[in-house]
Amino acid sequence: MSKLPDFEGLAMFAKVAEERSFAAAARSMGVSVATVSRAVTRLEERLGGRLFNRTSRRLALTDYGHTLAERASKIFADAEEAEDVAREASSRPRGLVKLAAPLSFGTRWVAPVLPAFFRRYPDISIDLHLTDAQTDLIGDGFDAALRIAVLEDSSLVARLIAPVRRFVVAAPSYIARHGRPQHPHDLLAHPCLSYTKRSKHEVWRFTHRTTGEDYPMTPTGPLRGTSAEALLPTVLEGLAITELPEFTATQYFPDGQLEPILDDWRLPEGGLYFVTPTARARPAKVSALADFLIAALSDARWSAEAVMGWKSPPEGRGQT
Repeated sequence: MSKLPDFEGLAMFAKVAEERSFAAAARSMGVSVATVSRAVTRLEERLGGRLFNRTSRRLALTDYGHTLAERASKIFADAEEAEDVAREASSRPRGLVKLAAPLSFGTRWVAPVLPAFFRRYPDISIDLHLTDAQTDLIGDGFDAALRIAVLEDSSLVARLIAPVRRFVVAAPSYIARHGRPQHPHDLLAHPCLSYTKRSKHEVWRFTHRTTGEDYPMTPTGPLRGTSAEALLPTVLEGLAITELPEFTATQYFPDGQLEPILDDWRLPEGGLYFVTPTARARPAKVSALADFLIAALSDARWSAEAVMGWKSPPEGRGQT
């Protein structure tokens, strides 16, 4: 005999005792009458005593059944209460969310919106990991991540928040000294700074906006870095060209510190995604964070349209 009590049998017995009917108990629990009958019979055999006197017209508890019914009903009620408490806890947004985000984007755009999130959800805390390396959500135990990428097929669940373009940029002083490249192959004669730890980081893949011509090129220059912040000082000093994600590049467009070049060409467009290991049984705390960040970031205030009022693709800035 199992050392564990027959909780299912006790629950079904308690329900039959309450309803005074196998059929009514079965309807209440959403199971078949045969299932309830087998459970009660199994319990009787386990305990070694009859719980009900059954006739074709009447069902009544035996004296032995009466001694068990009250305790079985309490066990059933306690189990229902435990489930209700657990269900309420899982549906109420509370607890710790382990979130990964890109370093530059997380610092510039995610951190500033978190105070509003904490005011709305005081029972949620966030363990925020800022890194440009792609995290293993499942292996590293993350609840979610913000990713900026051309998202490949994955077992993860991703919700698109906003598109994110990439710009090839240079300082006006660099363009004044070295000229403005007209074609991607012109970049081979220029120092171009690139990222490390990015998939296929060594190749910039251009597509002409009108003709559809593809042109991949490998940037070479005096510096490679793991984030835009590592490359920006050299580019701002007018010593090299680089490519930047839109949320970084547009900060330097309004005052003319940087200018986009090769406007007739585009790099693969990625997106900002909220990524989770699975959509099934997602905790309320993760759903609350997902909904908040999607609402807060979907307007893409970093976009060229928002910052400069440009159309897409950018217009009105002639080549020189």
